[in-house]
Amino acid sequence: MSRLKKQERQKQLTEKLNITPFLTDEELASHFGVSVPTIRLDRLELGIPELRERIKAMATGHAQEDQPEPIQHEIVGELIDVTEGKQALSMLHTTPDMEDRFGYIDPQYLYAQANSLAKLVMGTTVCSAEVGNIKYKNPVESGTNLVAKAEIVRRRGDKYFIWVIIRDKIKEVFRAKFIMESVENRV
Repeated sequence: MSRLKKQERQKQLTEKLNITPFLTDEELASHFGVSVPTIRLDRLELGIPELRERIKAMATGHAQEDQPEPIQHEIVGELIDVTEGKQALSMLHTTPDMEDRFGYIDPQYLYAQANSLAKLVMGTTVCSAEVGNIKYKNPVESGTNLVAKAEIVRRRGDKYFIWVIIRDKIKEVFRAKFIMESVENRV
């Protein structure tokens, strides 16, 4: 299938999932000839939940009570993808209540998104940020979907070197470089 423009792909994605709601992101990516993260971003922009949520919605009231609840990580924004020990993606939809007195999103929300994603990608329950070099590059208005990508670029013992980039579409609006340490084994 030749590459479609984003709007046409998203329209066809919606139609395809209306007909067959149990397709995985991998199957959709293969069908449209794009990457899995592209499909995930399309779904997020369209408000289409992930496969698990679609299945839950179809099977309302038929949940198995004997299955344990997954561990919930405290994360700012919506988790898109995580490969523990490597990288993670999240999306934060900004709202007017996040604005500062100048009408832009307060940078504390961007820092919180970056910091929570960095902690999650480490895969540890307790950690501390020893160093944080952050750059607030462009102001962000409310109603914007911010996509953050955290990546572990190096590890030395219990120290993780993590880079986080937050983008508004393709424009980089925030960047952070953290050195974080796992403190689970400290006495």
